[in-house]
Amino acid sequence: MKEFNTIEGDITEEIVEKKSKFIANLLYVRTVEDAENKIKTIKKKYFDARHNCIAYRIVENENIIEKSSDDGEPSGTAGAPMLNLLQKNNLANVLVIVTRYFGGILLGTGGLVRAYSESLQKAIENSQKVTMTWGEELEVILDYSNFENFKYYCKNNRIYIKNAEYGKNIVCQIQIEAEIKQKLMKDFDTKKVILRDIRPLSRKYIKKCI
Repeated sequence: MKEFNTIEGDITEEIVEKKSKFIANLLYVRTVEDAENKIKTIKKKYFDARHNCIAYRIVENENIIEKSSDDGEPSGTAGAPMLNLLQKNNLANVLVIVTRYFGGILLGTGGLVRAYSESLQKAIENSQKVTMTWGEELEVILDYSNFENFKYYCKNNRIYIKNAEYGKNIVCQIQIEAEIKQKLMKDFDTKKVILRDIRPLSRKYIKKCI
């Protein structure tokens, strides 16, 4: 998976359909273990609800892991439609739990699909989203006299300076997309950008600079 969208910060939205309340918690998660722990926490919080339906998509080792559950609702009326919405929005590293408090009126299968989908859609629309892309974390070492020029270079080449340490020289941790790394290395070799050294740290998903 080269790129995916995720959310920055958790969000809760709710709708009411024929007296039934649907509470959608859209949460950021890093791992399957993280997701399963948050499911337990939410179920404890809404212990008196009739249903806590879930769906999640998580990227681990460049593979996508998906899960959904109707939690007692008719098969295919809650978990699957919510998972489908996450897929359509290319959302990953997210967990959605929609809690239903039954209002005494049956909604039918079509009504349930609409209600669970609408509550999640509302959360997606109101969440703050970010695009993650496959890239690298590098360490660069430079002189103080070249730091301002390097910051300007990063700003114009979609390079994110994650951290800077100030000692005898400045040591920066940067996050960079694979294709932009090639340009940086070429500019480093041809002295278009003045650095003392570039060292690889790790390959990972990074926030895409736009």
